Amino acid sequence: MPAFDYAALDTRGQTRSGVIDAPSARDARERLARRGLVPVGIEAATTGAHAGRRSLLDRFTAKDLALVTRQLSTLTAAMTLEEALQTVGSQADKRAVRRVLMATHARVLEGFRLSDAMARQGAAFPPLYRAMVAAGEGSGALPDILERLADLLEREQQVRGKLITALVYPAALALTAVAVVVALMAFVVPKVVEQFDSMGRELPLLTRVVIGISDLMAATGLPVLVLAAVGAVAFSRLLRRPAFRHRFDATVLQLPLLGRLVRDVHAARMARTLSIMVGSGLPMMEGLVITARTVHNRVLREATDRMVASIREGGSLSGAMRRAAVFPPTLLYMTTSGENSGRLGQMLERAADYLEREFNTFTSVAMSLLEPLIIVVLGGVVAVIVLAILLPILQFNSLVLG
Repeated sequence: MPAFDYAALDTRGQTRSGVIDAPSARDARERLARRGLVPVGIEAATTGAHAGRRSLLDRFTAKDLALVTRQLSTLTAAMTLEEALQTVGSQADKRAVRRVLMATHARVLEGFRLSDAMARQGAAFPPLYRAMVAAGEGSGALPDILERLADLLEREQQVRGKLITALVYPAALALTAVAVVVALMAFVVPKVVEQFDSMGRELPLLTRVVIGISDLMAATGLPVLVLAAVGAVAFSRLLRRPAFRHRFDATVLQLPLLGRLVRDVHAARMARTLSIMVGSGLPMMEGLVITARTVHNRVLREATDRMVASIREGGSLSGAMRRAAVFPPTLLYMTTSGENSGRLGQMLERAADYLEREFNTFTSVAMSLLEPLIIVVLGGVVAVIVLAILLPILQFNSLVLG
């Protein structure tokens, strides 16, 4: 059914806007009139309210979602949900954010629950987000859930921002290093070789090795780039195969540093999510089920699914985590302590704080070591190239002076 963007006046003279489904603009006006709204503008929506027709531009960035959630958590404490949605939507700077919020507002006015209205906005609201909102609506703790969700999203934004900031300089430094070495081998060394060939003398071993590498790069550079591109495409296709993806994800988890990092990030996210669910008196099982769907690593996803099955059979959360054998000991200990003391939500939150601090410390140390390592490697490679050029010159000078 076609969708229409509308602006209308309610009985108090306030402007309301949103999206309405109707066979035609005339039907849309009639439906608005039955709601007690006086339409002042109706136009065909460029995107429908259904997920299958929603444009990719109507997706939220992580920053947008965190900001919207914080605004909603603040406003719902002082006004109704409908008014909060309209206020946040009308003040949104980005058109995509405004469209999604106004469409959500329209659905809520039609009688939909907030979680159901969000589910009709395509990929704007993640499944875990909608599940926690639904749980909050069911328990009457929606404002508290929105506040906790805002804290969670802002914390993830901070972690993501720190990681990106830490990676920018090493990445730029590495690209510069590669560019310098390629330029030396592709342009400087061949020019020097021409001068050495005219002298007709045997070159030192180091010089011959560098010249050989330069010739190899000149002869195979383009085929190697093409082969690398083909290999990248083939690898991406292989990752779509479940068996290969499972082996690849298992290999990633077995790597000394990267594997630990992936496990800790997954554990921190799960602990934070479960702490919100438990702390708000919401069903923990629903959080586990939704979290499992959002895990990209197949091995960790299967471990989470096994945890769900174990808890459904009557097992404890700590026992399920221990049998999964993918969580750090700190999380296992604090979960067990929380279950024994009746403070599971608090202990899960402390475990998440600890794991996030460990992640921040690990990335900070790794980045601080990576920068000088790149500089040392670049300096060493450049020194070898310069030495390979200088050795024949010094050798010829010694022969002339001798």
